[in-house]
Amino acid sequence: MKTLLTSLALALTLASTGVAAEPKVGELHRVISDPAAAVRDPGHDTHERMTVWYPAAADAQEQPVVSGPPGKPLFDGGRAASDAAWRDGATRYPIILLSHGFGGEARQVAWLGTVLARHGYVIVSVDHPGNNGVDKMTLAGATLWWLRAEDLRVALSAIESDPTIAPHVDAEKLGVGGFSIGGYTALTLAGATPDPARYLRHCRLAPTDGVCLPQKEFPELDPRTRPAGAFALWRANPPRAAAPLPIKAMFLMAPAVVSGLTPASLRRIHIRTAIVLGDADTVATPQYNGEAAARLLSRATIDVIPGVNHYDFLDLCAPAGQALVKGYCRPTGDDLQTSAHRIATDRALALFDKALK
Repeated sequence: MKTLLTSLALALTLASTGVAAEPKVGELHRVISDPAAAVRDPGHDTHERMTVWYPAAADAQEQPVVSGPPGKPLFDGGRAASDAAWRDGATRYPIILLSHGFGGEARQVAWLGTVLARHGYVIVSVDHPGNNGVDKMTLAGATLWWLRAEDLRVALSAIESDPTIAPHVDAEKLGVGGFSIGGYTALTLAGATPDPARYLRHCRLAPTDGVCLPQKEFPELDPRTRPAGAFALWRANPPRAAAPLPIKAMFLMAPAVVSGLTPASLRRIHIRTAIVLGDADTVATPQYNGEAAARLLSRATIDVIPGVNHYDFLDLCAPAGQALVKGYCRPTGDDLQTSAHRIATDRALALFDKALK
């Protein structure tokens, strides 16, 4: 209630002065310790990078949030102010854990994270070890999907003990979101049970499902002919039962590898959920992934956006990206991705506002 009253007071003040000022967003980074990272990290390190977007003070100086090589950004994720002061020292904001896609990075979901932070949420994301676009991809990072959930559990613990962040968050108001395999990550945090053998059986029966084909981020791994190394990793690092987090709402964008989760566990999830995907998605084929999840989850709504593909749920491409990351970028002037972002942010805000505020 206090957050709503503060927002209303700000809106009335701006209306009376005739000034239209958009609330500011801060961005901070941490390196946190995650024992589950060691098996996936290319150097077997136990650390991972964490990014947090949060409501910032009105005088924060925002800069572009970009990803890619220094001086030649490939993706544009919006704007945020590095290490800015928080918007209201007396307000505790809801937390949303946000998981990037296969071979992506935290900043590639900044287009959504910064918007949610602008509306009064603290967004916590990580670069999943061995499965991100900053470091070298590894076989373990590409196949041990269930360990991604542990990355976000560690991140949640880290912010709850961080003296800069903890005074501003309300851990009892917790949401989760994810794109692609990040949607799988969100589902496992909510209580879904991983079953890699089921995924392999699915791929034998439905070989045209995009998740059963080699992925451009790690093409040397062909799910149809799993190398012996992947099976050895699965045997050495099997999914382990973990209590679901007390999540109140879940937002899934083009979720992937839903076939790698048991249907019974998905039916047991009774969390308010919104799913958005595109009907032109050939990476996470809707009928086997997002639509399948919507059928099994008891409180799910789904929006299927015409003409939208899998990568439309990434950041917008910067000019350098148009030339360098073929297959991820829409042609200049094509506003379908912008429209998909607008629909997704509207659905996410409606979901989280109702569940967490």
